[in-house]
Amino acid sequence: MTTTVNMLEAKTSASKLVDAVESGAESEIIIARNGKPAAKLVPLDAEPKRKRQLGLLAGKYPPMDFEAFQAMDAEIEAMFLGEHEDK
Repeated sequence: MTTTVNMLEAKTSASKLVDAVESGAESEIIIARNGKPAAKLVPLDAEPKRKRQLGLLAGKYPPMDFEAFQAMDAEIEAMFLGEHEDK
């Protein structure tokens, strides 16, 4: 769960907030200014978000050359205009 505190509370209880994040009592604390999130307090050893892996769908769909892709234009246009037939 994420806790949000305002700037004044963050200034007056910074040590307590850091302790909460370090101990794991809080995974992150959002500091807000005028009700809008401005900063995030997280533990220094927190793992960064994993990068997205590219190519997860490689080989799952048949290859399509440019001509075949262009040939689908009329069919796609008909679907957008509501002119396609339901099968």
